[in-house]
Amino acid sequence: MLPVDEQLIVITSGTMQIVPLDELKKKLEKGEPLNIKLGVDPTSPDLHLGHAVPLRKMRQFQDLGHQVTLIIGNGTALIGDPSGRDSTRPPLTEEQVEANAKTYVEQAVKVLDPQKTTIVHNGDWLKPLDLQKMLHLMAQFNVARILEREDFHNRYVGQQSIALHEFIYPVLQAYDSVVIDADVEMGGNDQIFNLLAGRDLMRAEGMEPQVALTMPLLVGLDGHKKMSKSYGNYVGLTDAPNDMYGKLMSIADEIVPMYFRLCSTLSIEEIDAIEAEFKAGKADPYARKRELARNIVDLYHGEGAGDAAQAAFDAQFKRAEIPDDVPEFAVADVVVTNDQGLVYLAKLMADLKLAASVGEARRFIDGGGVKINGEAVAAKSYNMAPELFVAGTVIQHGKRKFARLV
Repeated sequence: MLPVDEQLIVITSGTMQIVPLDELKKKLEKGEPLNIKLGVDPTSPDLHLGHAVPLRKMRQFQDLGHQVTLIIGNGTALIGDPSGRDSTRPPLTEEQVEANAKTYVEQAVKVLDPQKTTIVHNGDWLKPLDLQKMLHLMAQFNVARILEREDFHNRYVGQQSIALHEFIYPVLQAYDSVVIDADVEMGGNDQIFNLLAGRDLMRAEGMEPQVALTMPLLVGLDGHKKMSKSYGNYVGLTDAPNDMYGKLMSIADEIVPMYFRLCSTLSIEEIDAIEAEFKAGKADPYARKRELARNIVDLYHGEGAGDAAQAAFDAQFKRAEIPDDVPEFAVADVVVTNDQGLVYLAKLMADLKLAASVGEARRFIDGGGVKINGEAVAAKSYNMAPELFVAGTVIQHGKRKFARLV
């Protein structure tokens, strides 16, 4: 293993809090691999780059010679993490949780080294808990302490409902740390209360307490809100290479260093140099975004995928060419004329998956974002001559959505 000081340079890069740092140093000084814990509740089937931030830090721990334990929260997900919430999460069924858990693992191992990763499911020990054990765990916490956490405090003061089972969540997450004997638990910065609860419970059980390490919440593509599917500002780990590249090229210049720090595979020294370039006003943001996008696409789709996505991006945007991999639809299957012998373009766009609905397609047309064979369609042009829609016709919405008739 590297000397402790050198390990800490890597470990502290991009982190928000390490509580307490001196205990982490003492653990590292033992010269033995640490057990790094990350718990994820499979509340949805897809991960995005924001979810991958702690996974990237875990991979750095692995590269330093440490072992990581990824806990799939198929037990805790039945409650739902109240962190950062202003209302109770809607419950999930066990079937939904298990289906989501499968995709979580498949996506997580794109970042983590499978040979150094232990994957466990906390339902294996949480679901069999009997009343006596549950009462023992809950007795280690008090309501006043639970109400100190910001989200519960805000809901309590604002007279918003707090379901009793939500109080149990940090207790169960803390018990996970006891079961796997964690040395370090990682999470987003909104997880600090839950991570510290793990320290408290481990100490109460006579164990060496874990260190809490938090990572910042990744800012989404809009440059303001945290990355979230609900905000539509996310890059999914399963996004197609070209879509992933295109989304990353859209980020604001000022958050490029953050994305290198939290999402890329570059070394700490390389990232420090890039950050210094931006601070000194000497960076070429466009060139750096291209480098970032190639790196991240390679990470999730394999070496060479980034170069291919960049070539497709250049063909589509820099030279205004139509990409080679445009989805194709048979003319006879999708082109339908109405009573006037015209084609209702909005419905055709919905059938071609260029819009989620006819109403959305009409809004796209009115906004000037629709083209047929490269020519912009005028607002309110909903019904069009069928002669336009023959084999070879390309219909485009925005900069990334195409469909070709064949």
